Amino acid sequence: MHRRTALGGALTALATAAAGVLVAAAVSTAPAAAAAGGTGTGYLHTSGNKIVDSTGATVRLTGINWFGMETDNKTFHGLWSSNPWRSQLDTMARLGYNTLRIPYSNDALKSGATATGINDFVNPDLIGLSPLQILDKVIDYAGSKGMRVILDRHRPTSAGQSPLWYTSTVSEATWINDWKMLAQRYAGNTTVIGADLHNEPHAEGTNPAATGACWGCGDTARDWRLAAERAGNAILGVQPNWLIFVEGVSCPSGGLSNVWDNDPSNDEDCGWWGGNLSKAGQFPVRLNVANRLVYSPHEYATSVYRQAWFDDPSYPANMPAIWDKYWGYLYKQNIAPIMMGEFGTTLQDPKDKIWLQNLMAYTGTGVNGMSFTYWSWNPNSGDTGGIANDDWTTINQPKQDILTPYLIPPTGGGGTTSPSPTGTPNTSPAPTTPPPPVTGGCTATYKQINSWAGGFQGELTVKNTGTAAVNPWSATWTWPSGVTLASGWNATVTQSGTTVTAAGPAWASSLAPGASVTVGFTANGTAATPGSVKLNGTAC
Repeated sequence: MHRRTALGGALTALATAAAGVLVAAAVSTAPAAAAAGGTGTGYLHTSGNKIVDSTGATVRLTGINWFGMETDNKTFHGLWSSNPWRSQLDTMARLGYNTLRIPYSNDALKSGATATGINDFVNPDLIGLSPLQILDKVIDYAGSKGMRVILDRHRPTSAGQSPLWYTSTVSEATWINDWKMLAQRYAGNTTVIGADLHNEPHAEGTNPAATGACWGCGDTARDWRLAAERAGNAILGVQPNWLIFVEGVSCPSGGLSNVWDNDPSNDEDCGWWGGNLSKAGQFPVRLNVANRLVYSPHEYATSVYRQAWFDDPSYPANMPAIWDKYWGYLYKQNIAPIMMGEFGTTLQDPKDKIWLQNLMAYTGTGVNGMSFTYWSWNPNSGDTGGIANDDWTTINQPKQDILTPYLIPPTGGGGTTSPSPTGTPNTSPAPTTPPPPVTGGCTATYKQINSWAGGFQGELTVKNTGTAAVNPWSATWTWPSGVTLASGWNATVTQSGTTVTAAGPAWASSLAPGASVTVGFTANGTAATPGSVKLNGTAC
């Protein structure tokens, strides 16, 4: 995004929060656990228009964008909020987003790069980490939830987007070398499945003096198709298991139409930045490793730009033919998979709701539908807003309701709670009557995430090993005197004396047999393991 049309558009206004300067520190980057179920097993590859896993099972990526690493903050936005970063990922996974697309700029990868805009009290485990080290932690935790990650080279620098994949200060060699570094960094980590090579190549200059990204024009300095081959093959030389995601251009010529010169040869049909793959059938991206190419168009609504087709008398019946022309044909003709890397709207215009409903229907339902990553989780995307509301905790339910039927939740890690029907955070009160006892038993596993002078952060996973659902569920534990709760997530967490209670929220009050929930918290005092853990009064 940050954006965006063939006719030009203002850059998205991004909110930036002030925060202390962080200093780089070493952190373990062990590979995340392989995703399972909703996002398949092992590395992914392609077969015709499908994405499949290492067993050949079809996988549909139904994800979301979490941006910020491409901006001056050089890390995820919303880390300044009162909602801890893990809790935000928990919500994404609960809602059904099985993939995370992470935009970055090459500035964030530089030695000495500093992440800013972080609430140190809420996210103490990020103190002193570099942008790449924070990325490591997000990837590791997303993998534990069963999610996949796509890395998106969004901008050469944090200053803004570029029509070409290089600029006067960031060379093609830097672009490719940074990709090779990332491919090596996450080699063997099946959470990270691929590279979105460059965000929204687009036209610049007026035809016939085009200076922007073309498709199939043969000019090595401007032909995005040829550049995608060079970068894609370089990445595959380091990491042959990655998928290579290639966006479109805006105008295949690489220049804007001159409607005043009365020369129709200079006029062409243009689309969204990154959204025009109309020439990919004639000039396909050729990679040295078979079954690794995924085309990734972008598609937007009137809140980004009021394209002419929105005012066509036949709208929305005219839209499927437009999508077919720009990118849908690649999927329908079984040429390659489609993964819509970005699409979004504020939903302020009634036409936008119709657009989103029709676009989702066009992608198809179930595992055989086209993949996508919605723009965005962030509420501070100026021309689309987000799935998260401004508090980075509650949910924009009208948007979520349209997307939910098409989402395939991740499995293979984290909690097993279901999406919230109300979009409210975990603020439901603890039960006023004694909860029902557990039929069978429970187990409890504790993991200390971080510690610092005067406090620590931990996660307590409680599993219902009984034969019946526990509804409503409530877990309790004890801490030594002097240890006090600072914050909690994934439940309503309260403390009375030395006893802590984590009560299931109204939208996830039931814990099925064999299901588990992970309660996260930060606490003040000397780090201590929870004692006497109970699930609805039954000792674990």
